[in-house]
Amino acid sequence: MFRKFIFFLSLLFNTFWGYSQNVELSPLSKISLLTVGTGEDLAAKFGHSAIRLQDPALGIDEVYGYGTYDFEDPNFYLNFTRGKLSYTISRIPFKYFDYSYQQEKRWVREQDLDLDLQQRTAIVVFLEHNLLPENKKYKYDFLFDNCATRIPMVFEKTLGSTFKFDYNYLKNHLTFRELIRLKLNPNTWSNFGIDLALGAVIDRKATPYEHLFLPIYVYQQMKHTTLNGKPIVKKESVLLDIPEQNDNSPLYLTPAFWLGLLLAFVAWATFKDYKNGRRTKWLDFSLFMLTGLSGILILFLWFGTDHLATKANYNTLWAFAPNAIIGFLILKEEEVPKWINFYLIILIGMLFFTCILWMFKIQVFSILLILVILALAIRYLFLLYHFKNVIQPKK
Repeated sequence: MFRKFIFFLSLLFNTFWGYSQNVELSPLSKISLLTVGTGEDLAAKFGHSAIRLQDPALGIDEVYGYGTYDFEDPNFYLNFTRGKLSYTISRIPFKYFDYSYQQEKRWVREQDLDLDLQQRTAIVVFLEHNLLPENKKYKYDFLFDNCATRIPMVFEKTLGSTFKFDYNYLKNHLTFRELIRLKLNPNTWSNFGIDLALGAVIDRKATPYEHLFLPIYVYQQMKHTTLNGKPIVKKESVLLDIPEQNDNSPLYLTPAFWLGLLLAFVAWATFKDYKNGRRTKWLDFSLFMLTGLSGILILFLWFGTDHLATKANYNTLWAFAPNAIIGFLILKEEEVPKWINFYLIILIGMLFFTCILWMFKIQVFSILLILVILALAIRYLFLLYHFKNVIQPKK
């Protein structure tokens, strides 16, 4: 423990005073890449990447990981929502790292890297430099600056131009949305929510390098990476062999069940209203408020935050923000303004335009959105008929 303390103390002085590489590890040291499988929580669905340092001569077994955050930060939730939350690099003993993923029931794989003593030291000095208070915080971005993307960045900055990726193994180049969906069950609220929140910007093809925002692709890429013309991975091992758990929620907890129920109820209520020549006003108010408030939230994520992935989100076509106001106007049938018919035609047109954007893959929506579009189309068409033929809206 004393040797370990002296080593990190020496690193601290060197990095603080000049970012030097005078401090060296012992010849027994090694550096490896750790890749963690998916977990139950949404934040854990995409895995994790970290760098492990071992030096038996100095009693060191530490894990460096990016993408950690502190719930105690001022305005944590507000900054998280607005995309302004500062993430940090951390260093923890491997035993705590290992224990946490045992508890979370997530597999851990290790890739030992073929590095000489100077290269290993350079990586550790770089990581310790990042750990300094003035350097440790950075602005997180889910697609372009996360725990996985920082791993190749570390190696590129410390190993130089002889560190080379070979992308030939990558047969299919996927869009960001397709990559995100790899680990998500389409019939879950988390996947449905992600498709609502993220815009058309994630429907472009990711470059081979951009695939590395997912830890599993960093793991695969390291198998096809060379240093000085030789494979950088010299050994692989499984530290925790735990099968990934499938997300098999009961049917009654899935969005398909509730959105299907919504469609069935809207269709039934609309048929009854048509047959009886009346209108269920509370249903109309609820649909307009839900779509309006959803639209306001989507617009906020688009224009009011620093998140790049929430830009150009055409879910705003069916989740139309003005509906939150119109919902109050149609509560009283005798006071509905005449221009509401034109407004309904616009809403129907935007539902159609949503399908056109989907068809041409300008933005790919959740498959479950079909249920929502059908429910809204049924009700909007009925309201257009009702206001034209049953009552006469006021001017």
